[in-house]
Amino acid sequence: MASPVTAQIVRPLEGLRLDVCGPSRPKGPDRPKSPVGPTGATGPAGMTALTVLVAGHLRLLGAETGTGPSDDRGARLALTGGDFAPQEAHARWSANPAHGITDEATAQAATGIMAVHGRREGTPRALAVDYATTATALLTTQGLLAGLLGQARGGPAQRIGTSVDRAGLLTVSQYLAAAGADEGEAAELAPGGPPFTSLDGTLFELETLDPGAWAAFWRALDAPADAIRAGWRPFQFRYATACAPFPEALHRTASAHTWARLRQAAARSGAEVCRLRTLAERAAEHDGAAPWTLTPYGSGDTPRHLPARPAEFGKPLAGITVLEAGRRIQAPLAAHLLGLLGAEVVRIEPPGGDPLRGMPPTSSGVSARWLALNRGKKAVEVDIKSPGDRARLREMAAGADVFLHNWGPGKAAELGLDGSDLAAVNPALVYAYTGGWGTGRIDDAPMGTDFMVQARTGIGEAARPRDEPPAPSLMTLLDVLGGLLGAQAVLAGLLTRERGGQGVRVDSSLLGAADILTGPALSRARNGGPMRRPAGFRAPLRTADGWIVPADVCAAAAGAYDLRELSTGEALAQLRDHGLSATAVTTDLADLHHDPRFAGSISRDAHGAPAVSDPWSHA
Repeated sequence: MASPVTAQIVRPLEGLRLDVCGPSRPKGPDRPKSPVGPTGATGPAGMTALTVLVAGHLRLLGAETGTGPSDDRGARLALTGGDFAPQEAHARWSANPAHGITDEATAQAATGIMAVHGRREGTPRALAVDYATTATALLTTQGLLAGLLGQARGGPAQRIGTSVDRAGLLTVSQYLAAAGADEGEAAELAPGGPPFTSLDGTLFELETLDPGAWAAFWRALDAPADAIRAGWRPFQFRYATACAPFPEALHRTASAHTWARLRQAAARSGAEVCRLRTLAERAAEHDGAAPWTLTPYGSGDTPRHLPARPAEFGKPLAGITVLEAGRRIQAPLAAHLLGLLGAEVVRIEPPGGDPLRGMPPTSSGVSARWLALNRGKKAVEVDIKSPGDRARLREMAAGADVFLHNWGPGKAAELGLDGSDLAAVNPALVYAYTGGWGTGRIDDAPMGTDFMVQARTGIGEAARPRDEPPAPSLMTLLDVLGGLLGAQAVLAGLLTRERGGQGVRVDSSLLGAADILTGPALSRARNGGPMRRPAGFRAPLRTADGWIVPADVCAAAAGAYDLRELSTGEALAQLRDHGLSATAVTTDLADLHHDPRFAGSISRDAHGAPAVSDPWSHA
């Protein structure tokens, strides 16, 4: 029998126990039963939802879980066992509760999530899903895994701190960076955007990265030529701006054709369309799979020990090298988080450098959005179409700890850069793929982009209450959660390697991120409750000079007051005088830099672009 040191460990937390001390657990249909996602409850119950998600993921990684005493000050988690000193984490709503950030609703309002999500309609809108809390749960899990990894590499035990408000800032960091850049947006920030509606009432998303396919799709439907030309730029930039004010003529064109005709036009043009699926449809096909997979190389009979690499004190990933061949958001954000934890990140860029470096708006000539995901990384230009450069990339992988990419399906294998290819030159490598759909989980899956995955998985319903028509958010919900999930998977892979002595392949996806976000709605359905939130859920309240949002538990009482003739400050004071918790809605992200609610959480980088502070504290 192999010794515990050399045995292949598929689940890196086997032999460890997680104890949770947190708020009293909710009762009734909102009580979480699934390890996939939080319940959507708020206040103490919302923090319980966070601990349920963290515990569910750690359980999937092999930890046994228990429950400690009630503690309404936040969520306190501790991993114990094995050769590790107790690894602790503490999650709370805000570093300063006096600022009124006391639950998911107020966190969304303060951090700018409502402002970005509401750009499509032109007014701040809340997400009916617990987006900031979910992001915090993923960050908390990352902190615990990173702490264990640091210990395994010779570092001290550290207590990790996270907060929902700082996680919320991280989720809007690209939009915040753009708002504080030296120049204005390259595309108009104005209401508008998908989904489209067919003649027979089908709501659908359209996707293409090719202007030729865009034009061919609309020409096949006899759309006006000027509308086709005017519509491409806002459509192309919607990932960056969270709105798409293209001509109304395109909506009218779509509504003049049946769904069958629209699908035919897409197939002939090279564009793709996806019907907005309902939560009920997603529930019927949901396979309950984990949001990531970890697959160690080899059979485990001949484990390969790693060279000793003690971690430097302070950052648990110090000394780890990550090669990142990432595009857009998902993989670059995952690598960015690993860099914040101490890893050296080397970006693999095409000849001439990443073209997104120059994407407006810029700060000191560099794209502010690009900096939000890539500041501090090194870069090496590699022509992956060249056999010589691919050989050079394999040599680089031979000395790295992690290779991370989000190329299109099959691209890595085509290039000879798949997991098995790189494992041949570095059996201790953690090979990480952050894709769109995972492997074989969805039949006839469309293009694996954020908005198409949102459409296919019912997020159009989950993100909006029952009095609003289903519509995927134009905020990149899944790209961001997918990046957080990818970083979590890499940390689990690194810990698997440290404990088992050999490399591992880890796969995560936007579909896994969608499962986490819709998990509460699907859980409510299994418990006999409604999948969608009630009418008016988390609706901001108008004041004379802005908007406020009450905490969810105070919403009904706060809605009885007419605040429209009061200033925002007066409205907040009136509600507080009546024992109701609320906070102001951030409507201009450029104001966040000077917002007292976030003192010390936002700085300026060397280029002058706004930079969100690390989402963890280490003590």
